[in-house]
Amino acid sequence: MLIDGHAPASATRALLESRYGTARGTHLCNAYTLSLALRDDRYRELLNEADINFSDGHYLAMVGKKRGHEAMTERVYGPDLMFNTMDQGRELRLKHYLYGASPETVAKLKVELEAKLPGVEIVAAESPPFRPLTEAELDDLTERVSDAKPDLFWVGLGTPRQDEFVAHHTKRLRCTLVPVGAAFDFWSGNKPMAPAFVQKHGLEWAYRLATEPRRLWKRYLIGNTAFIYGVATDSRRNRRLDTAP
Repeated sequence: MLIDGHAPASATRALLESRYGTARGTHLCNAYTLSLALRDDRYRELLNEADINFSDGHYLAMVGKKRGHEAMTERVYGPDLMFNTMDQGRELRLKHYLYGASPETVAKLKVELEAKLPGVEIVAAESPPFRPLTEAELDDLTERVSDAKPDLFWVGLGTPRQDEFVAHHTKRLRCTLVPVGAAFDFWSGNKPMAPAFVQKHGLEWAYRLATEPRRLWKRYLIGNTAFIYGVATDSRRNRRLDTAP
């Protein structure tokens, strides 16, 4: 796996450079993401072909720093990356497209973000069908995005579906695509975010497992084990040759 050496601040700066007409695919990678990539060559390849892979995992950032990425002082947390980019992007008049979750959740997300960030330009908020889009639906989406001209297209479809969407449709949508998953639920108010103390000490996985054990037990207990194995057996999997400024 190829991971770029970004800290939260440089990750935000990278997204603030987004402009409609320039296609960039990004991913936020954590232990679960890498455990899937370890077992699925196709998934690993689509991640490796991205323009930017952020380290959205406490232990992944720790491994990156130990392997030479000095800038990786902490994880690039998806919900914070989304909020900070929208916040700082107001001055640049960046336009945002919200794509994912249920119709109720994405509508609430738009309302909550506009309340928290007066002046933020959210040009669309839509919930796609929970299945691959037909070619006609893709054509319609492409036309809507072309009309709205967003600089950033935030995807909340869950892993690995959101990563596959980014990999397959970035060039077609001609903007920067960022899959942020649970950020849609957190910022809409549907689910509580782990306290800062818990996040700082790398225990968000335990907090989320405690709040949603039936849905997340396999992701964290099996995924974390696979991540540890992957790190131990291939020191090259978590590095990219270029580092963040």
